[in-house]
Amino acid sequence: MIQAALIGNPNVGKTEIFNRLTGLSSKVGNFPGVTVEKKAGKLVHREKEIELVDLPGTYSLNANAIDELVARDYILQERPEIIVDIVDAANLERNLYLTLLLLDMDFSLVIALNRWDMAEARGIKINPEKLSELLGCPVVPTVAVSGQGLDDLKDSIAKAAGAAERERAKEKKGVMDYGTDLEPPIGKASDVIRQNPELVKRCPERWLAIRMLEGDEMIMEQTRAILSSPERAKILSIIQSGEAALR
Repeated sequence: MIQAALIGNPNVGKTEIFNRLTGLSSKVGNFPGVTVEKKAGKLVHREKEIELVDLPGTYSLNANAIDELVARDYILQERPEIIVDIVDAANLERNLYLTLLLLDMDFSLVIALNRWDMAEARGIKINPEKLSELLGCPVVPTVAVSGQGLDDLKDSIAKAAGAAERERAKEKKGVMDYGTDLEPPIGKASDVIRQNPELVKRCPERWLAIRMLEGDEMIMEQTRAILSSPERAKILSIIQSGEAALR
């Protein structure tokens, strides 16, 4: 069974897409440890069974709010094969911030460019093929309210799952370049993390390195018991050098 999670900013049509994909097969409960609603459902497409989870609407994965924390914890702990990022085509620039954070997490990503009809009505021109090339993942125009593009979205999910392990072994085109000041410390921190098998098993190394360099207190606390004293000292030294580079 293919495991896929739907994520996106609030009010982008994510739940409408989830409902149309799963029909009457969805169930409602709560995410573990919180009262945030969890919707899960199944569908069968081209003889492949797909399990979908509708994550809370969120603008980022920085865990500054409960919805962000729930979405981030689910992705890191459950590690779904596919992340389906629902993006509002009529507000593309704002929505792509979350997309770039997801690319850093090194999961197989499929983008549903939703509200395609609204973008066209406003005269917004988007080239899905070019956007796909730039981000290094499939981009599918959709209209949730009518169901337009959802069969193509199912195809992309199924294909991405089939190619997931091969794609993860390749360098992703869509990984964001943070520039000459930050890329060296990101690389050094990633090298330290890569030497800790337990940490690599839990978190994508580049994403974790970036969070540490940003001073994510929750991440630093969660990794404290996993990192050895020398590894932790190296990470802190790299963080300090990165801060010095930005002064």
